[in-house]
Amino acid sequence: MNIPSELKFTKDHEWVRVEGGVAVVGITDFAQSQLGDIVFLDVPTVDETVEQHTVFGTIEAVKTVSDLFCPVSGRVAEFNEALDDAPDAVNRDPYGDGWIIRVEMADPAQVDGLLSAEEYKALVG
Repeated sequence: MNIPSELKFTKDHEWVRVEGGVAVVGITDFAQSQLGDIVFLDVPTVDETVEQHTVFGTIEAVKTVSDLFCPVSGRVAEFNEALDDAPDAVNRDPYGDGWIIRVEMADPAQVDGLLSAEEYKALVG
């Protein structure tokens, strides 16, 4: 299982990569493996405000639909539009091409309260 050490994680299996004041958000390798083949994502539109630990969209796999929880509060700056045509990028490359949204963080200090790679690894075993 791939758990990059430079990322932060949530107990709900989302990851965050901080790029200046922007949080790039996706689901973890563990989450995509549990969901199976991803077929569709429904996420907020650009400019929508999201709150930390609240649902910001859904991810649909062949056999299930799961909520996506935002790791940080802020404004959705970008949605990965490539996922409209190729949602399976989340399965193939969850930490790269499979990113879901970019959030302009309202409070960058929220990232400090997220799990480290070691803490996330302990959570998922």
